[in-house]
Amino acid sequence: MAACLSVPLAHAFDGTAQILQPYETQPMTPPANVPLAPAVRPVDEAFRTGAQALRAGQTAKGIDALGYAASQGHAMAQWKLGRIYADGDGVKRDDAKAFDYFSKIANTHAEDYPGTAQSRFVANAFVALGSYYLVGIPSAGVKRDASRARDMFSYAASYFGDADAQYHLGKLYLDGVGGPRDARNAGRWLTLASQKGQFEAQAMLGQLLFRGDEGVPRQAARGLMWLTLARDAAVRPEDKWVVTLQEEAFADATPDEREKALLYLENWLKTAKR
Repeated sequence: MAACLSVPLAHAFDGTAQILQPYETQPMTPPANVPLAPAVRPVDEAFRTGAQALRAGQTAKGIDALGYAASQGHAMAQWKLGRIYADGDGVKRDDAKAFDYFSKIANTHAEDYPGTAQSRFVANAFVALGSYYLVGIPSAGVKRDASRARDMFSYAASYFGDADAQYHLGKLYLDGVGGPRDARNAGRWLTLASQKGQFEAQAMLGQLLFRGDEGVPRQAARGLMWLTLARDAAVRPEDKWVVTLQEEAFADATPDEREKALLYLENWLKTAKR
């Protein structure tokens, strides 16, 4: 009886009283197994607004929104602003500001889990810092420090497995910058980057194998294969050095080495399509 009395009354369109069923008085909620959309944080909305403004050519609005998100610790906003100032993309180039943004990312997100979308940008921040330490930034009080640069590249190369970092680290080992020269270790890092499609690493590895070096036996055909792969990806004016290396190696190679290089190349392309 008490239960029946607790059921509320409602009126139909004709004015007659109707008894509402209990479920009709309860708020509509989705089943427990249906995931709810996460609430949008203001900082995420600011990042989206900034990115959209930049795409629309509204640079000032975009930088302002990204600046707010970056001040709240948004790593993607910090990286985006770092790249904008490093490249002078729509603004006056400012390496000091770029260095500051990349440093914030490195200091806060160094232990982000590798393989995530954000970790790629964290790794890129380490690469950018390494490049800055190689040349220094007098206006920001950043002195040239090749050893520090090698540390930056080494961390991104080993922890995040970043191909660009592996290329830069291999180059430093090969040139003996920031530490002792080590052609064998250079080949190791260049190989890892080359297998991921980093064409600059492919060019340097190709030359290393084609010529041979201390601790690295000459493998002309395999070296020519890497150089040929690299040349195919070298489309920018600044990539002329890759084309030059490939042409020189091809001219010096014997007919047998060229034939073997072609076989290696065909096998590589077949494997890459899988």
